[in-house]
Amino acid sequence: MSAENTQGEGRLSRRDFVGTAAAVAAFTVVPRHVLGGAGNTAPSDKLNIAGIGIGGRGEGDLDECRSENVVALCDVDEGYAGRVFTKYPNAKKWTDFREMLDKQKDIDAVIIATPDHLHAVIAMAAIKRGKHVYCEKPLTHCIWEARQLTLAAREAKVATQLGNQGQATEGNRLVSEILWDNAIGPVREVHAWCNRPISPRGVGRPQDTPEVPRTLNWDLWLGPAKHRPYHPAYTPFSWRGWWDFGTGVLGDIGCHQLDPVFRALKLGYPLSVEACSSNMDEPAAVKEQTAPKASIVRFEFPEREGMPPLKLTWYDGGLMPARPPELEEGRKFGEADDNLFIGDKGKMLGYRLIPEVRMKEYGRPPQKIERSPGHHREWLDACKGGKPARANFDWAGPLTEVVLLGNVALKMERQLYEKGLKLRYDGPNMQVTNLPEANKYIRDEYREGWSL
Repeated sequence: MSAENTQGEGRLSRRDFVGTAAAVAAFTVVPRHVLGGAGNTAPSDKLNIAGIGIGGRGEGDLDECRSENVVALCDVDEGYAGRVFTKYPNAKKWTDFREMLDKQKDIDAVIIATPDHLHAVIAMAAIKRGKHVYCEKPLTHCIWEARQLTLAAREAKVATQLGNQGQATEGNRLVSEILWDNAIGPVREVHAWCNRPISPRGVGRPQDTPEVPRTLNWDLWLGPAKHRPYHPAYTPFSWRGWWDFGTGVLGDIGCHQLDPVFRALKLGYPLSVEACSSNMDEPAAVKEQTAPKASIVRFEFPEREGMPPLKLTWYDGGLMPARPPELEEGRKFGEADDNLFIGDKGKMLGYRLIPEVRMKEYGRPPQKIERSPGHHREWLDACKGGKPARANFDWAGPLTEVVLLGNVALKMERQLYEKGLKLRYDGPNMQVTNLPEANKYIRDEYREGWSL
């Protein structure tokens, strides 16, 4: 990734997105407490970690970092997070992350696993205080937030990592190594899909107003989002499908599923994006509240580094690309989440050439990418002065921007259809250039009292 400086808060060049590993390696990330002089903890010793949003995925993230000291736990729902509070009895308990960061001075690093709409405000608060940050995917709730976190983390030189754990797998690396070995020739199309249910979608806002559970601080759960009455339709897990809190299937899974595509094919910002979905003819009371039950999003990328232009198509909600004729009869067409690469000389499903006989003939590509010690271990090592984690915010921020651009197209699908347009996009400037009204979705409006 490039460490090139940008002009103004909004600009991030294409080189910043793709960049080079050498530029990233130039950063030396050192924990705050190492800089304090004699008597302070050495880099080889344990980090003091705080978990923020610990009732769901956050518990798993903390478990992966159990080699370190968990010194603080923060959650707005004491009931949902209760088992984790019990699991780490020596950690201080907090409800408000702001109070925790201001008052507990021994924290070196934070793990953020809250709903999407809270990611950016928490991560930025931590970065401004010099804390290392691990944040679940997607990095942010809107494009502007992703840009700001990328720039802030770079300036603060803190160690960061996105929670797209699949980037650390063998399969992720094999995708790049097989394609770079020209096993299927130049790639001109990629089809990616997720057909797992993640949250209720395509529904309107509930009208009843049940009482807030006594263990839940609803105002803090809402955070920067617009106020609305509490309802169990939103929490503890079903928030992902609601636009004010989550980012739909594309936002939830895209940073996982598209990571190997962006790495192998060296993608930057797209030239255009268009979308269609089951929300097309739904009333505003539905489409403005929740993501669609099913959608297709199409991105077009330019030539780059000797690679031809690329069409990338995303599907969810049970939709799929056409079954390739090379796939053997009776063989399942990939997994619930998968990628199909179409090259001039063949096709690859996931990280295996098809048909299987081609994979067996091909064997294994030359190794060109260092293997991971583990997704969380990458971050922990970076926090202690090691090399940057592979999904650090210089990588994860721009990837998140593109994923969330797909949601902008989904929200504008009716206008695009009626006007006969695709969204034309200026990535470095975060601007839709041919449909200005779409730009209102680039940046969220925060509730009074909240800021980045």
